[in-house]
Amino acid sequence: MAKTKQSKRRKRFDYNTDRKKLKKKFLKKANPRIEHAQIRNAWDNNKSMARNLQEMGLSFDPNRTLPIKKQTLLGGDTDDRRPAHIVTKPYILTKLQEEASLQEKDSKTLSSDLIEYVQHMIREHKDNYKAMARDEKNYYQDTPKQIKRKINEYKRCYPQHYEAFVSSLAALEAMDQSL
Repeated sequence: MAKTKQSKRRKRFDYNTDRKKLKKKFLKKANPRIEHAQIRNAWDNNKSMARNLQEMGLSFDPNRTLPIKKQTLLGGDTDDRRPAHIVTKPYILTKLQEEASLQEKDSKTLSSDLIEYVQHMIREHKDNYKAMARDEKNYYQDTPKQIKRKINEYKRCYPQHYEAFVSSLAALEAMDQSL
């Protein structure tokens, strides 16, 4: 089998490439970026991943941290006394616990078309979902249950807007009855 032209050629040093830059680039790709700022600042590149996580009070292997105890037939207790790991960086653990305890904001939003559709249905038919299904604006031929689900989604995503919308409808209705 014939060799390619490239492999026959003598290897020459390339003076135009910066080897130091290439090595830095390779190391940057080899070590992934840690997203959490506290963990990134406390990370020691000279230590292993398991040792770094252990110092922060985190678990590298959950199977070792919380082992499943084997049942014995005779009921004898097998005591696994492992040395307690010393946490040298507890501030990371407290910071993670604080972030986990914060409530996550509901980020789901609805399209403006769907909001307009739901408001039209409520304005025209109040709570009559069967009439909503027969409405001419029901382009996608939603069933009464699907329309009810969409209205409930609107109530869940925008509770203040829904309350303001219903109160404005009640005010309009009161004005119409007074005339």
